[in-house]
Amino acid sequence: MIPTRDEAFSLLRKHNSDESHIRHAAAVEGTMRHFARKMGGDENLWGAAGILHDIDWEKTMDDPARHCNLAPELLREAGVDESLIHAVQSHGWGICSDVEPENDMEKVLFAIDELTGLVITAGLVRPSKSLADLEVKSVKKKWKDKTFARGVDRDVIQKGAERMGVPLDEVIQETILALRPIEKEIGLGLRDEANGGP
Repeated sequence: MIPTRDEAFSLLRKHNSDESHIRHAAAVEGTMRHFARKMGGDENLWGAAGILHDIDWEKTMDDPARHCNLAPELLREAGVDESLIHAVQSHGWGICSDVEPENDMEKVLFAIDELTGLVITAGLVRPSKSLADLEVKSVKKKWKDKTFARGVDRDVIQKGAERMGVPLDEVIQETILALRPIEKEIGLGLRDEANGGP
C-alpha cells in the first residue's frame, strides 16, 4: 500500500510528536515531490517516502544505530509497500543502515535529507527569514563554515549528489526551488506575517 499524504502524516504522527520532526518531514516531502516532477517519478510515492523516512526517529533517538532499522517493523505493521520500506532504510546508508540507495527516488532521498536542513537554516539567518532571496552561493558560503548547522553532514550530501549524477550546485538550487512554495509550512517566511505583510 502506498499511503496518501494524509495517511502518511497520520502514520508519522502516530510514532512522532515533536513538531520540528513533522516540519522536517514536510520539507523532505516537498523536495521529493519536486524532484519526482523533474525526473518523471511517481510524485505520491516519492512524497510518501519523504514523509515517512524518519518514522522511527523519536523511538531510536537514544540509540541512533537503531534508526532506519526499527522503521521496517513500523511500516509493515501499517501495510506499507516494500518499495517505501527499502527507500526509508536506504536513506541511512553508511550511517545506520547497510541498505544502499538503488533507484532515483532513493538516491534523491539520500542526498536531500540533510540538505533540506542546511537550506532551511541558511534561510532562517537571512534578514527576510525566507528562501525567496536565498541563492546557491549563499548556501555554499554557509557550507564552508563548519560551525554553521554543524549537525548537517556535508559528506552525505556530496556523496548523494554524486550518486544522483547531478552537480552539487544544481541539487542545492533545485532544493531551494522545492522549498520556496512551502516555506511557511516548514517554519520560514514568518517575518512578513508578524509585520502585517511584505
